[in-house]
Amino acid sequence: MDSIEKEREFWRKKAKEVGRTVVAPIAGENDLKGEFSWEIASAFSEAGFLSLLIPKEYGGMDGDITSFCIISEEIAYHCASSAILIIAQAVGTLPVVMGGSSSLKEICLTKLAKEKGIICFCLTEPGAGSDAASIQTRAELKGDYYLLNGRKMFITNGGVSDYYTVFAVTQPGRRMEGITGFLLEKSTPGLSIGKKEDKMGFRSSSTTEVVLEDAKVPTSNRIGEENGGWWLMMRTLNRSRPAIGAQAVGLAQGAFDYAINFAKDRGWFKKDERNILIRSEFADLAVDIEAARAIVYKAAEMIDEKAKGTPVQVFSSMSKYFASDVAMKVTTEIVQMMEWEGLIQRNTVERMMRDAKLIQIFEGTNQIQRMVISHTLLKSK
Repeated sequence: MDSIEKEREFWRKKAKEVGRTVVAPIAGENDLKGEFSWEIASAFSEAGFLSLLIPKEYGGMDGDITSFCIISEEIAYHCASSAILIIAQAVGTLPVVMGGSSSLKEICLTKLAKEKGIICFCLTEPGAGSDAASIQTRAELKGDYYLLNGRKMFITNGGVSDYYTVFAVTQPGRRMEGITGFLLEKSTPGLSIGKKEDKMGFRSSSTTEVVLEDAKVPTSNRIGEENGGWWLMMRTLNRSRPAIGAQAVGLAQGAFDYAINFAKDRGWFKKDERNILIRSEFADLAVDIEAARAIVYKAAEMIDEKAKGTPVQVFSSMSKYFASDVAMKVTTEIVQMMEWEGLIQRNTVERMMRDAKLIQIFEGTNQIQRMVISHTLLKSK
């Protein structure tokens, strides 16, 4: 086993341990309460999950995308709502890692890694969900600072973050060619937290509006070049979507294993007509999960190896939409098999089914992922 494989195995073992000992015992209760878990956040920080993609020079773990996917899968096996904290942290961090100035990296990444800070990614708006190029939040240059005005919504880690990675329009009318990224501290005047969403899934994840009213941001807090935000966003999302696919795989595997144990307890695998059908359904679900896992880690491998020739965004989008569709299928069919017992609120698979629906929607709906794939493939032929 080479050093890379040893490192990945290290992350798998650590994620399994944290998932089993910290996440699993409180996942159900956190879902019912609908509250952000600082206990889980602290455990993830201590384990290095929240600084995984930060370079070592800033105190981070300097991990790769495959390790990111492994951790997401192992945590989501117990609780997809907890895994989203790790994913959102990475999505907020990556623009700074890839596009931030040396001074911005030193300030932000060091705090995130060494002081266990939390960051979020602010893109979605009331009129711009999957169509990210339609955002309306404005950033106007006023000498050595920008004034940001607008309203972001469905922001994961909103209200609990120390930093906010915000994308805003600097040249109206140019769509993706007029978008710029900024890093805001939570104490920035003009930045406030709006409505907290009461969601059907990911209930222990804090999701809020982020309101910007003449938020004053120094030019030194711009991420990359002005009007270069779109490609920074796309590079970030290409790297995070496989981890979302891994989250879906972990959720599906957790639901599947739960159902296998449930079926054994109920004697479903005895030889009668109904149970022969149940066996066949389990076989189909197992194949679907393995197919999803294969696509997820293929996408991660391409990113880690900087694959050339095949557009990475194709496999990135494939991994997100296929795996989340599988998670929805697996949880829906298992709830159906369990009949009334699958509908009870404290049932593990009922929670997983609600979480699976959110994975199909957030960070670009699965319909949008299909459009990305078809557009990219047709363009490359």
